[in-house]
Amino acid sequence: MTASAPLPRRVEVLAGLSVAIDLGLGQPAEHMLRSSIIACGLADRLGLSREQKAGVYYTTLLMWIGCHADSQEYARWFGDDISVRRDAYLVDWSGLPYLRFLVGNIARGEPLSQRVRVMATLMRDARGQLATMIHSHCASAAVLARHLGLGPDVEATLAHTFERYDGGGLPAGVSGDAIPIEMRVAQLADVAEVHQRMYGVQGAVAMARSRRGGHLDPTVVDAFTADPEALFPASGDDPWNRALSIAPDSETPLDAARLDDLLTAIGDFVDLKCPFTLGHSRNVAALAEAAAVQLGLSADDTNAVRRAGHLHDVGRIGVSNQVWSKAGELTGAEWERVRMHPYLTDRVLTRIPGLGQVAAIARAHHEHLDGSGYPLGLAGAALGRPERLLAAAVAYQSALEPRPYRETLDPDAAARRLKERATRGVLEAESVEAVLAVAGHASRKVRRDDALTPRETEILGLVARGLGNRDIASRLVLSEKTVRNHVERTYAKIGATNRVGASLYALQHGLVAPVD
Repeated sequence: MTASAPLPRRVEVLAGLSVAIDLGLGQPAEHMLRSSIIACGLADRLGLSREQKAGVYYTTLLMWIGCHADSQEYARWFGDDISVRRDAYLVDWSGLPYLRFLVGNIARGEPLSQRVRVMATLMRDARGQLATMIHSHCASAAVLARHLGLGPDVEATLAHTFERYDGGGLPAGVSGDAIPIEMRVAQLADVAEVHQRMYGVQGAVAMARSRRGGHLDPTVVDAFTADPEALFPASGDDPWNRALSIAPDSETPLDAARLDDLLTAIGDFVDLKCPFTLGHSRNVAALAEAAAVQLGLSADDTNAVRRAGHLHDVGRIGVSNQVWSKAGELTGAEWERVRMHPYLTDRVLTRIPGLGQVAAIARAHHEHLDGSGYPLGLAGAALGRPERLLAAAVAYQSALEPRPYRETLDPDAAARRLKERATRGVLEAESVEAVLAVAGHASRKVRRDDALTPRETEILGLVARGLGNRDIASRLVLSEKTVRNHVERTYAKIGATNRVGASLYALQHGLVAPVD
């Protein structure tokens, strides 16, 4: 970021985050922004207070913030987590049509034998399995909302994302006016935007009427159908500008420290997409910043490369966990999806004013000096020192992390791999040497007041890496019951209710365990 570039406003950064959420939903960019415009129009019609309207805006903008955090579970049951989320917009989540939808999407894209096995497991207790997954989603959304500083009201409202007006929703079966009005408005706006885009205004109206009193609040539906055309952005409107103009705190500025806090939170949010990437963005940012100082980069370039480190993997959200979690060789189509993720990162970040240089650096984190990288195949002079440093930091940190297709490399092996890539002209030798010089091999101890025992600390680190109780028991030569008891005590001590909350705690306190 250059010295003359103004810092983005808070709402601009959160709007950029909403575009990343769109990717995980399989929706076009600015879906959540358009939904927020619809929701605020409904809030005015319903006569909601200024505070309620503010809650409506941010609830709608970020209501699916937890969706990527349970991508691993979605992929386990449904194969392509993004496709099933996209298609779920067209189905009322109730009764036989929804059951048919679930059955039709179990282990989507997997071989028939795998589909049969997963179907048998899920159908033994479909509602219980879904309730567990949805409870995890809602708890994750609340944790992430707190992490982003959205306030306790929005945090509490997000727990009702999957509830239905008729009480048939999950995870708690809350009904009627017990569901916050902010969520009842957001629910209609979210699905109406999709149906209007696909089937026109009358299609959105037909959907709302068919779900009136079931999924959706009748009062909100009636306010919507009274004059639906006026609620949707006009064809010539720019949804980004329109949504930002009606934001409740549209002029709230960010200083450099608060911006960094927000970008760090977004990086943590992105890393929850896959258990094996937890802490990746923080570590890349720290390596890249330290290496930039080592090489004497300017303060502006150092800030930009650190921020790019936190944000470089935002586009990962737009690629299914069915691809990220594949242990075998990728097909040509799957590899193309992987190659797209830096482009998607750029697509999100370039929408945020003031982050132009950060976006350019982040987009290039898989580019190579010899032109063999992606997404653009940039080479040589097209890659500045910040881009070269970030690529080296990403390569080193990734090597220290497990992947479904390989074991974790120890630091010495990771260093050898980087040097070999520098020798081949893939990575810049000077950037590689700077990253290795600042990497360090000793883990940093963090003082904590959580009273965790050494065994609980060890188990928390493995939970954060995505291991289940059975895997942890096997690794530590303990009974599964003993591990479960340790996990329950650990959660109670740190105030977590699910894996995502525990993972964020482990990340913030330096407890993410390597997986050998």
